[in-house]
Amino acid sequence: MDIWGHIQLGVQAVFFANPAFELFGLGVSIVLVMVAAGFVLGIVVGATPGLAGPIAMAISLPILISVFGYSVDALLPVLGFLIGIMKGATVGGAVPAILFNTPGTPDAYMTALDGFPMSRRGEAKRALKIAHLSSASGDTFSDVVLVLCAPFLAILVERYLDLPEKAALLLLSLAFIASVIGGSVGKGLISMGLGLLAAMIATGEDFYPRLTMGAPGLSGGIPLAAAILGVLIIGEVFKSLEELRSEGPQKVARDTQSRQKHRLWPELPRLWPHILRSSIVGTAIGALPGVGSTLAATLGYTMASRSHAKTGRTPAFGQGAPEGIAATEAANSSVSGANLIPVLSLGIPGNAAAVFLILAMESIGGFTPGPSVFALPASGTNPELVIAFGLFTAMFCANALNWTLGGLFMRQVGIMSRVPKAILLPVVLLLTLTAIYVQEGKMLAVWITLAFGLLGYLMRRTGISPLPFVIAFILAGKLEATARQAFAATGSDPWLLFSSPIAFTFTSLAIFVVFWNLRGRK
Repeated sequence: MDIWGHIQLGVQAVFFANPAFELFGLGVSIVLVMVAAGFVLGIVVGATPGLAGPIAMAISLPILISVFGYSVDALLPVLGFLIGIMKGATVGGAVPAILFNTPGTPDAYMTALDGFPMSRRGEAKRALKIAHLSSASGDTFSDVVLVLCAPFLAILVERYLDLPEKAALLLLSLAFIASVIGGSVGKGLISMGLGLLAAMIATGEDFYPRLTMGAPGLSGGIPLAAAILGVLIIGEVFKSLEELRSEGPQKVARDTQSRQKHRLWPELPRLWPHILRSSIVGTAIGALPGVGSTLAATLGYTMASRSHAKTGRTPAFGQGAPEGIAATEAANSSVSGANLIPVLSLGIPGNAAAVFLILAMESIGGFTPGPSVFALPASGTNPELVIAFGLFTAMFCANALNWTLGGLFMRQVGIMSRVPKAILLPVVLLLTLTAIYVQEGKMLAVWITLAFGLLGYLMRRTGISPLPFVIAFILAGKLEATARQAFAATGSDPWLLFSSPIAFTFTSLAIFVVFWNLRGRK
Protein backbone atom coordinates (compact mmCIF):
# COMPACT_ATOMS: atom_id res chain seq x y z
CA MET A 1 0.00 0.00 0.00
CA ASP A 2 1.29 3.45 -0.94
CA ILE A 3 1.49 6.53 1.27
CA TRP A 4 -1.96 7.81 0.30
CA GLY A 5 -3.53 4.54 1.37
CA HIS A 6 -1.91 4.86 4.79
CA ILE A 7 -3.14 8.46 5.07
CA GLN A 8 -6.71 7.36 4.32
CA LEU A 9 -6.53 4.60 6.92
CA GLY A 10 -5.20 7.07 9.51
CA VAL A 11 -8.01 9.53 8.83
CA GLN A 12 -10.62 6.76 8.94
CA ALA A 13 -9.23 5.53 12.29
CA VAL A 14 -9.95 8.98 13.76
CA PHE A 15 -13.32 9.76 12.20
CA PHE A 16 -15.04 6.41 11.75
CA ALA A 17 -13.50 3.73 13.99
CA ASN A 18 -15.22 2.72 17.26
CA PRO A 19 -18.14 5.18 17.36
CA ALA A 20 -18.95 6.27 20.92
CA PHE A 21 -22.49 7.48 20.11
CA GLU A 22 -24.63 8.67 17.23
CA LEU A 23 -25.42 12.28 16.35
CA PHE A 24 -28.10 12.92 13.74
CA GLY A 25 -27.74 9.33 12.62
CA LEU A 26 -23.95 9.54 12.22
CA GLY A 27 -21.53 7.74 14.51
CA VAL A 28 -19.09 9.94 16.42
CA SER A 29 -15.70 8.29 16.85
CA ILE A 30 -14.33 7.74 20.34
CA VAL A 31 -11.10 9.42 19.20
CA LEU A 32 -12.93 12.66 18.37
CA VAL A 33 -14.71 12.53 21.71
CA MET A 34 -11.41 12.10 23.57
CA VAL A 35 -9.72 14.92 21.62
CA ALA A 36 -12.60 17.27 22.47
CA ALA A 37 -12.67 16.22 26.14
CA GLY A 38 -8.91 16.62 26.45
CA PHE A 39 -9.04 20.04 24.79
CA VAL A 40 -11.65 21.35 27.24
CA LEU A 41 -9.73 19.93 30.21
CA GLY A 42 -6.53 21.47 28.86
CA ILE A 43 -8.05 24.94 28.71
CA VAL A 44 -9.33 24.60 32.28
CA VAL A 45 -5.95 23.36 33.50
CA GLY A 46 -4.06 26.03 31.56
CA ALA A 47 -6.26 28.73 33.08
CA THR A 48 -5.51 27.53 36.61
CA PRO A 49 -2.26 28.89 38.13
CA GLY A 50 -0.31 26.10 39.77
CA LEU A 51 -1.41 23.57 37.18
CA ALA A 52 -0.08 22.94 33.69
CA GLY A 53 -0.66 20.63 30.76
CA PRO A 54 1.95 18.05 31.85
CA ILE A 55 0.32 17.73 35.28
CA ALA A 56 -3.06 16.96 33.73
CA MET A 57 -1.42 14.55 31.27
CA ALA A 58 0.38 12.80 34.11
CA ILE A 59 -2.79 12.30 36.13
CA SER A 60 -4.89 11.31 33.12
CA LEU A 61 -2.56 8.75 31.54
CA PRO A 62 -2.87 5.90 34.09
CA ILE A 63 -6.62 6.45 34.32
CA LEU A 64 -6.97 6.34 30.54
CA ILE A 65 -4.94 3.14 30.34
CA SER A 66 -7.11 1.52 33.01
CA VAL A 67 -10.21 2.45 30.95
CA PHE A 68 -9.00 1.59 27.44
CA GLY A 69 -6.49 -1.16 28.26
CA TYR A 70 -3.21 -2.01 26.57
CA SER A 71 -4.45 -3.01 23.10
CA VAL A 72 -3.31 -1.16 19.99
CA ASP A 73 -6.86 0.17 19.58
CA ALA A 74 -6.31 2.21 22.77
CA LEU A 75 -3.45 4.22 21.29
CA LEU A 76 -5.38 6.82 19.29
CA PRO A 77 -8.04 7.55 21.95
CA VAL A 78 -5.39 7.93 24.67
CA LEU A 79 -3.01 9.96 22.51
CA GLY A 80 -5.93 12.05 21.24
CA PHE A 81 -6.89 12.96 24.81
CA LEU A 82 -3.30 13.86 25.69
CA ILE A 83 -2.93 15.97 22.53
CA GLY A 84 -6.17 17.76 23.39
CA ILE A 85 -4.78 18.60 26.83
CA MET A 86 -1.52 19.82 25.31
CA LYS A 87 -3.29 22.09 22.82
CA GLY A 88 -5.87 23.39 25.28
CA ALA A 89 -3.37 24.10 28.05
CA THR A 90 -1.20 26.09 25.65
CA VAL A 91 -3.98 28.50 24.73
CA GLY A 92 -5.56 28.48 28.21
CA GLY A 93 -2.33 29.57 29.87
CA ALA A 94 -2.88 33.11 28.64
CA VAL A 95 -6.06 33.53 30.72
CA PRO A 96 -4.57 34.01 34.24
CA ALA A 97 -1.66 35.99 32.82
CA ILE A 98 -3.98 38.51 31.14
CA LEU A 99 -6.81 38.71 33.67
CA PHE A 100 -4.95 38.43 36.97
CA ASN A 101 -1.23 38.89 36.22
CA THR A 102 -0.59 35.38 37.55
CA PRO A 103 1.21 33.49 34.77
CA GLY A 104 1.15 29.77 35.42
CA THR A 105 4.23 29.04 33.29
CA PRO A 106 7.45 30.99 32.58
CA ASP A 107 6.52 31.64 28.94
CA ALA A 108 3.13 33.05 29.99
CA TYR A 109 5.04 35.72 31.93
CA MET A 110 5.75 37.45 28.62
CA THR A 111 2.03 37.43 27.89
CA ALA A 112 1.34 39.08 31.25
CA LEU A 113 3.74 41.95 30.49
CA ASP A 114 1.29 43.43 27.98
CA GLY A 115 -1.88 41.45 28.67
CA PHE A 116 -2.42 42.61 32.22
CA PRO A 117 -1.96 46.33 31.41
CA MET A 118 -4.59 45.91 28.68
CA SER A 119 -6.87 44.22 31.20
CA ARG A 120 -6.46 47.10 33.64
CA ARG A 121 -7.45 49.49 30.85
CA GLY A 122 -10.70 47.55 30.47
CA GLU A 123 -9.52 45.70 27.34
CA ALA A 124 -9.38 42.18 28.74
CA LYS A 125 -11.64 40.67 26.07
CA ARG A 126 -9.59 42.29 23.35
CA ALA A 127 -6.39 40.88 24.87
CA LEU A 128 -7.92 37.39 25.16
CA LYS A 129 -9.06 37.50 21.53
CA ILE A 130 -5.57 38.48 20.38
CA ALA A 131 -4.03 35.71 22.49
CA HIS A 132 -6.46 33.16 21.06
CA LEU A 133 -5.89 34.23 17.44
CA SER A 134 -2.11 34.20 17.83
CA SER A 135 -2.01 30.89 19.70
CA ALA A 136 -4.25 29.10 17.20
CA SER A 137 -2.29 30.52 14.24
CA GLY A 138 1.10 29.51 15.63
CA ASP A 139 -0.16 26.05 16.59
CA THR A 140 -1.63 25.41 13.14
CA PHE A 141 1.55 26.60 11.39
CA SER A 142 3.64 24.30 13.58
CA ASP A 143 1.43 21.27 12.87
CA VAL A 144 1.69 21.81 9.11
CA VAL A 145 5.49 21.86 9.41
CA LEU A 146 5.33 18.69 11.51
CA VAL A 147 3.37 16.78 8.88
CA LEU A 148 5.71 17.92 6.11
CA CYS A 149 9.04 17.47 7.90
CA ALA A 150 8.74 14.45 10.22
CA PRO A 151 8.40 11.77 7.47
CA PHE A 152 11.30 13.18 5.43
CA LEU A 153 13.56 13.46 8.48
CA ALA A 154 12.76 9.86 9.42
CA ILE A 155 13.57 8.67 5.89
CA LEU A 156 16.91 10.48 5.95
CA VAL A 157 17.76 9.00 9.36
CA GLU A 158 16.91 5.49 8.24
CA ARG A 159 18.87 5.81 5.00
CA TYR A 160 22.06 7.43 6.21
CA LEU A 161 22.43 6.52 9.90
CA ASP A 162 23.66 3.12 11.00
CA LEU A 163 24.02 1.90 14.60
CA PRO A 164 27.16 3.91 15.51
CA GLU A 165 25.63 7.06 14.03
CA LYS A 166 22.36 6.53 15.94
CA ALA A 167 24.26 6.03 19.21
CA ALA A 168 26.23 9.22 18.56
CA LEU A 169 23.00 11.08 17.72
CA LEU A 170 21.45 10.04 21.04
CA LEU A 171 24.55 11.28 22.86
CA LEU A 172 24.35 14.58 20.97
CA SER A 173 20.69 14.99 21.94
CA LEU A 174 21.43 14.34 25.62
CA ALA A 175 24.40 16.72 25.57
CA PHE A 176 22.31 19.42 23.88
CA ILE A 177 19.43 19.03 26.35
CA ALA A 178 21.76 19.06 29.38
CA SER A 179 23.56 22.16 28.09
CA VAL A 180 20.64 24.42 27.18
CA ILE A 181 18.14 23.67 29.95
CA GLY A 182 18.51 25.39 33.29
CA GLY A 183 20.90 27.97 34.54
CA SER A 184 24.05 25.85 34.56
CA VAL A 185 25.59 23.35 32.17
CA GLY A 186 27.10 21.48 35.10
CA LYS A 187 23.71 21.14 36.79
CA GLY A 188 22.21 19.98 33.51
CA LEU A 189 24.86 17.28 33.21
CA ILE A 190 24.23 16.23 36.83
CA SER A 191 20.51 15.95 36.11
CA MET A 192 21.18 13.91 32.98
CA GLY A 193 23.65 11.66 34.82
CA LEU A 194 21.13 10.96 37.58
CA GLY A 195 18.56 10.00 34.97
CA LEU A 196 20.95 7.59 33.28
CA LEU A 197 21.94 6.12 36.65
CA ALA A 198 18.32 5.57 37.69
CA ALA A 199 17.54 3.89 34.38
CA MET A 200 20.40 1.41 34.90
CA ILE A 201 18.66 -0.07 37.97
CA ALA A 202 17.29 -3.31 36.54
CA THR A 203 18.23 -6.85 35.62
CA GLY A 204 19.67 -5.53 32.38
CA GLU A 205 20.43 -7.31 29.16
CA ASP A 206 22.90 -9.63 30.90
CA PHE A 207 20.12 -11.08 33.12
CA TYR A 208 21.73 -10.39 36.48
CA PRO A 209 20.76 -7.80 39.11
CA ARG A 210 22.37 -4.43 38.46
CA LEU A 211 22.38 -1.61 41.03
CA THR A 212 19.38 -3.16 42.83
CA MET A 213 21.15 -3.26 46.24
CA GLY A 214 19.60 -6.69 46.81
CA ALA A 215 16.01 -5.44 46.63
CA PRO A 216 13.86 -7.95 44.68
CA GLY A 217 11.31 -5.26 43.85
CA LEU A 218 13.90 -3.38 41.80
CA SER A 219 14.99 -6.37 39.70
CA GLY A 220 12.51 -5.36 37.00
CA GLY A 221 13.70 -1.78 37.01
CA ILE A 222 12.08 1.43 38.21
CA PRO A 223 8.60 1.92 36.73
CA LEU A 224 8.77 4.58 34.04
CA ALA A 225 5.62 6.38 35.17
CA ALA A 226 6.72 6.39 38.82
CA ALA A 227 10.06 8.06 38.04
CA ILE A 228 8.66 10.62 35.61
CA LEU A 229 5.61 11.60 37.64
CA GLY A 230 7.67 11.69 40.82
CA VAL A 231 10.37 14.02 39.53
CA LEU A 232 8.16 16.23 37.36
CA ILE A 233 4.87 16.42 39.26
CA ILE A 234 5.36 15.37 42.90
CA GLY A 235 8.61 17.35 43.15
CA GLU A 236 6.83 20.47 41.89
CA VAL A 237 3.95 19.91 44.33
CA PHE A 238 6.38 19.60 47.26
CA LYS A 239 8.15 22.81 46.25
CA SER A 240 4.87 24.69 45.73
CA LEU A 241 3.60 23.56 49.14
CA GLU A 242 6.77 24.87 50.74
CA GLU A 243 6.40 28.21 48.94
CA LEU A 244 2.76 28.39 49.97
CA ARG A 245 3.74 27.89 53.61
CA SER A 246 6.32 30.67 53.45
CA GLU A 247 4.13 33.09 51.48
CA GLY A 248 1.02 32.70 53.62
CA PRO A 249 -2.60 32.61 52.42
CA GLN A 250 -3.08 33.22 48.74
CA LYS A 251 -4.83 36.42 47.81
CA VAL A 252 -7.70 36.07 45.37
CA ALA A 253 -7.33 38.50 42.49
CA ARG A 254 -10.18 40.65 41.23
CA ASP A 255 -11.60 40.09 37.77
CA THR A 256 -11.08 43.23 35.71
CA GLN A 257 -12.52 41.79 32.52
CA SER A 258 -14.44 44.28 30.41
CA ARG A 259 -17.80 43.53 28.89
CA GLN A 260 -17.20 45.60 25.79
CA LYS A 261 -16.93 43.94 22.40
CA HIS A 262 -13.99 44.48 20.11
CA ARG A 263 -13.40 43.34 16.54
CA LEU A 264 -9.94 42.22 15.58
CA TRP A 265 -10.21 42.54 11.81
CA PRO A 266 -8.95 46.15 11.66
CA GLU A 267 -5.89 45.14 13.72
CA LEU A 268 -4.85 42.12 11.67
CA PRO A 269 -2.47 44.00 9.34
CA ARG A 270 -0.36 45.15 12.31
CA LEU A 271 -0.55 41.79 14.13
CA TRP A 272 0.12 39.30 11.32
CA PRO A 273 3.84 40.15 10.82
CA HIS A 274 4.52 39.48 14.50
CA ILE A 275 2.42 36.30 14.47
CA LEU A 276 4.18 34.92 11.39
CA ARG A 277 7.68 35.78 12.63
CA SER A 278 7.06 34.25 16.04
CA SER A 279 5.49 31.14 14.50
CA ILE A 280 8.63 30.54 12.45
CA VAL A 281 10.86 31.15 15.49
CA GLY A 282 8.80 28.86 17.72
CA THR A 283 8.67 26.10 15.12
CA ALA A 284 12.43 26.20 14.58
CA ILE A 285 13.07 26.09 18.34
CA GLY A 286 10.47 23.38 18.90
CA ALA A 287 12.21 21.10 16.42
CA LEU A 288 15.31 21.17 18.65
CA PRO A 289 15.03 18.66 21.51
CA GLY A 290 14.95 20.11 24.98
CA VAL A 291 14.81 23.84 24.27
CA GLY A 292 11.13 24.37 25.03
CA SER A 293 8.56 27.13 24.76
CA THR A 294 10.13 29.53 27.27
CA LEU A 295 13.06 30.35 24.98
CA ALA A 296 10.67 30.60 22.02
CA ALA A 297 8.44 33.06 23.88
CA THR A 298 11.45 35.11 24.97
CA LEU A 299 12.94 35.31 21.47
CA GLY A 300 9.59 36.01 19.84
CA TYR A 301 8.84 38.79 22.31
CA THR A 302 12.33 40.30 22.01
CA MET A 303 12.30 40.33 18.20
CA ALA A 304 8.81 41.82 18.14
CA SER A 305 9.83 44.48 20.68
CA ARG A 306 12.72 45.63 18.51
CA SER A 307 10.53 45.74 15.42
CA HIS A 308 7.79 47.61 17.28
CA ALA A 309 10.22 50.19 18.65
CA LYS A 310 11.31 51.12 15.11
CA THR A 311 7.72 51.95 14.13
CA GLY A 312 7.24 54.36 17.02
CA ARG A 313 3.72 53.09 17.73
CA THR A 314 2.15 53.39 21.14
CA PRO A 315 1.66 51.86 23.61
CA ALA A 316 5.18 50.48 23.95
CA PHE A 317 5.97 46.88 24.83
CA GLY A 318 5.40 46.26 28.51
CA GLN A 319 2.70 48.93 28.69
CA GLY A 320 -0.14 47.05 27.01
CA ALA A 321 0.94 46.60 23.38
CA PRO A 322 -1.28 44.08 21.54
CA GLU A 323 1.74 43.09 19.44
CA GLY A 324 3.48 41.78 22.58
CA ILE A 325 0.64 39.34 23.26
CA ALA A 326 0.54 38.25 19.62
CA ALA A 327 4.27 37.61 19.40
CA THR A 328 4.46 35.70 22.68
CA GLU A 329 1.43 33.47 22.17
CA ALA A 330 2.33 32.60 18.57
CA ALA A 331 5.87 31.67 19.62
CA ASN A 332 5.06 29.44 22.60
CA SER A 333 2.13 27.74 20.81
CA SER A 334 4.12 26.89 17.71
CA VAL A 335 6.54 24.85 19.81
CA SER A 336 4.01 22.09 20.60
CA GLY A 337 3.60 20.71 17.08
CA ALA A 338 7.22 21.10 16.02
CA ASN A 339 8.38 19.36 19.17
CA LEU A 340 6.86 16.13 17.87
CA ILE A 341 9.24 16.19 14.89
CA PRO A 342 12.14 14.67 16.91
CA VAL A 343 9.64 12.52 18.85
CA LEU A 344 8.14 10.74 15.85
CA SER A 345 11.21 10.68 13.60
CA LEU A 346 13.92 10.03 16.21
CA GLY A 347 12.11 8.95 19.37
CA ILE A 348 13.66 11.86 21.29
CA PRO A 349 11.33 13.99 23.47
CA GLY A 350 12.02 17.67 23.85
CA ASN A 351 9.59 18.96 26.48
CA ALA A 352 7.41 17.64 29.29
CA ALA A 353 4.30 17.25 27.11
CA ALA A 354 6.23 15.14 24.59
CA VAL A 355 7.55 13.04 27.48
CA PHE A 356 4.03 11.95 28.40
CA LEU A 357 3.14 11.18 24.79
CA ILE A 358 6.13 8.83 24.61
CA LEU A 359 5.21 7.41 28.01
CA ALA A 360 1.74 6.60 26.68
CA MET A 361 3.22 4.92 23.59
CA GLU A 362 5.59 2.80 25.66
CA SER A 363 2.95 1.90 28.27
CA ILE A 364 0.37 0.73 25.75
CA GLY A 365 2.73 -0.71 23.14
CA GLY A 366 2.20 -1.19 19.43
CA PHE A 367 3.87 2.08 18.47
CA THR A 368 7.59 2.75 18.79
CA PRO A 369 8.55 6.30 17.76
CA GLY A 370 11.54 6.39 15.46
CA PRO A 371 12.54 6.24 11.80
CA SER A 372 10.78 2.90 11.23
CA VAL A 373 7.39 4.55 11.82
CA PHE A 374 7.43 6.13 8.35
CA ALA A 375 8.81 3.12 6.46
CA LEU A 376 6.62 1.86 3.62
CA PRO A 377 6.40 -1.95 3.56
CA ALA A 378 6.94 -3.91 0.36
CA SER A 379 3.44 -5.32 0.72
CA GLY A 380 0.52 -4.79 3.08
CA THR A 381 0.33 -1.93 5.56
CA ASN A 382 2.53 -0.48 8.26
CA PRO A 383 0.30 -0.19 11.38
CA GLU A 384 2.64 2.35 12.97
CA LEU A 385 2.40 4.60 9.89
CA VAL A 386 -1.39 4.42 10.08
CA ILE A 387 -1.26 5.46 13.75
CA ALA A 388 1.15 8.31 12.88
CA PHE A 389 -1.27 9.75 10.33
CA GLY A 390 -4.11 9.20 12.78
CA LEU A 391 -2.08 11.23 15.28
CA PHE A 392 -1.65 14.02 12.72
CA THR A 393 -5.40 13.97 12.06
CA ALA A 394 -6.16 14.21 15.78
CA MET A 395 -3.85 17.22 16.05
CA PHE A 396 -5.66 19.02 13.25
CA CYS A 397 -8.99 18.17 14.88
CA ALA A 398 -7.72 19.79 18.09
CA ASN A 399 -6.68 22.81 16.05
CA ALA A 400 -10.17 23.00 14.55
CA LEU A 401 -11.62 23.01 18.07
CA ASN A 402 -9.15 25.72 19.01
CA TRP A 403 -10.27 27.94 16.14
CA THR A 404 -14.00 27.39 16.70
CA LEU A 405 -14.46 26.91 20.45
CA GLY A 406 -11.13 27.89 22.01
CA GLY A 407 -11.88 31.59 22.29
CA LEU A 408 -15.32 30.94 23.78
CA PHE A 409 -13.94 28.58 26.44
CA MET A 410 -11.07 30.93 27.24
CA ARG A 411 -13.44 33.70 28.21
CA GLN A 412 -15.45 31.41 30.47
CA VAL A 413 -12.68 29.74 32.52
CA GLY A 414 -11.10 32.86 34.00
CA ILE A 415 -12.75 31.97 37.29
CA MET A 416 -10.32 29.04 37.59
CA SER A 417 -7.56 31.54 38.28
CA ARG A 418 -9.14 32.17 41.66
CA VAL A 419 -8.81 28.61 43.00
CA PRO A 420 -6.53 28.76 46.09
CA LYS A 421 -3.36 26.71 45.86
CA ALA A 422 -3.97 25.41 49.38
CA ILE A 423 -6.87 23.42 47.96
CA LEU A 424 -5.40 22.71 44.54
CA LEU A 425 -2.01 21.23 45.43
CA PRO A 426 -3.19 18.47 47.83
CA VAL A 427 -5.75 17.41 45.23
CA VAL A 428 -3.02 17.15 42.57
CA LEU A 429 -0.84 15.12 44.96
CA LEU A 430 -3.66 12.70 45.79
CA LEU A 431 -4.73 12.27 42.16
CA THR A 432 -1.16 11.64 41.01
CA LEU A 433 -0.48 8.96 43.61
CA THR A 434 -3.85 7.35 42.91
CA ALA A 435 -3.11 7.32 39.19
CA ILE A 436 0.24 5.61 39.82
CA TYR A 437 -1.40 2.92 41.95
CA VAL A 438 -4.09 2.38 39.30
CA GLN A 439 -1.46 1.80 36.61
CA GLU A 440 1.08 -0.24 38.57
CA GLY A 441 -1.23 -2.02 41.04
CA LYS A 442 1.29 -2.14 43.90
CA MET A 443 2.26 0.10 46.79
CA LEU A 444 5.96 -0.18 45.93
CA ALA A 445 5.34 2.03 42.90
CA VAL A 446 3.75 4.66 45.15
CA TRP A 447 6.76 4.67 47.48
CA ILE A 448 9.10 4.90 44.49
CA THR A 449 7.07 7.85 43.18
CA LEU A 450 7.35 9.64 46.52
CA ALA A 451 11.10 8.95 46.61
CA PHE A 452 11.57 10.45 43.17
CA GLY A 453 9.28 13.30 44.21
CA LEU A 454 11.72 14.05 47.02
CA LEU A 455 14.55 13.92 44.48
CA GLY A 456 12.67 16.33 42.23
CA TYR A 457 12.09 18.68 45.17
CA LEU A 458 15.80 18.65 46.08
CA MET A 459 16.74 19.26 42.45
CA ARG A 460 14.49 22.31 42.30
CA ARG A 461 15.82 23.62 45.61
CA THR A 462 19.37 23.43 44.26
CA GLY A 463 18.50 24.94 40.88
CA ILE A 464 18.77 21.71 38.88
CA SER A 465 16.21 21.32 36.12
CA PRO A 466 14.39 17.95 36.26
CA LEU A 467 13.75 17.78 32.50
CA PRO A 468 17.24 16.46 31.54
CA PHE A 469 16.73 13.75 34.18
CA VAL A 470 13.39 12.70 32.67
CA ILE A 471 14.59 12.70 29.06
CA ALA A 472 17.78 10.81 29.97
CA PHE A 473 15.71 8.25 31.90
CA ILE A 474 13.54 7.68 28.81
CA LEU A 475 16.43 7.50 26.33
CA ALA A 476 18.76 5.41 28.51
CA GLY A 477 17.33 2.06 27.41
CA LYS A 478 17.47 3.01 23.74
CA LEU A 479 21.01 4.36 24.14
CA GLU A 480 22.24 1.21 25.87
CA ALA A 481 20.63 -1.12 23.33
CA THR A 482 21.93 0.89 20.37
CA ALA A 483 25.45 1.15 21.81
CA ARG A 484 25.56 -2.62 22.53
CA GLN A 485 24.40 -3.46 19.01
CA ALA A 486 26.86 -1.01 17.48
CA PHE A 487 29.68 -2.46 19.61
CA ALA A 488 28.87 -5.97 18.37
CA ALA A 489 28.34 -4.92 14.75
CA THR A 490 31.70 -3.11 14.59
CA GLY A 491 33.60 -6.10 15.96
CA SER A 492 33.99 -4.69 19.50
CA ASP A 493 35.54 -1.47 18.22
CA PRO A 494 36.09 0.83 21.24
CA TRP A 495 36.18 3.84 18.88
CA LEU A 496 32.80 3.11 17.33
CA LEU A 497 31.57 6.66 18.02
CA PHE A 498 34.35 7.89 15.69
CA SER A 499 34.13 5.04 13.16
CA SER A 500 32.39 7.05 10.39
CA PRO A 501 32.32 10.71 9.34
CA ILE A 502 28.72 11.16 10.52
CA ALA A 503 29.31 9.47 13.88
CA PHE A 504 32.51 11.49 14.31
CA THR A 505 30.59 14.71 13.55
CA PHE A 506 27.80 13.93 16.03
CA THR A 507 30.23 12.99 18.80
CA SER A 508 32.38 16.06 18.18
CA LEU A 509 29.29 18.27 18.22
CA ALA A 510 28.22 16.76 21.56
CA ILE A 511 31.60 17.64 23.09
CA PHE A 512 31.58 21.06 21.45
CA VAL A 513 28.06 21.91 22.68
CA VAL A 514 28.99 21.13 26.28
CA PHE A 515 32.27 23.05 26.30
CA TRP A 516 30.89 25.98 24.31
CA ASN A 517 28.02 26.43 26.75
CA LEU A 518 30.40 26.10 29.69
CA ARG A 519 32.54 28.84 28.16
CA GLY A 520 29.50 30.98 27.33
CA ARG A 521 28.03 30.73 30.83
CA LYS A 522 31.33 31.87 32.32
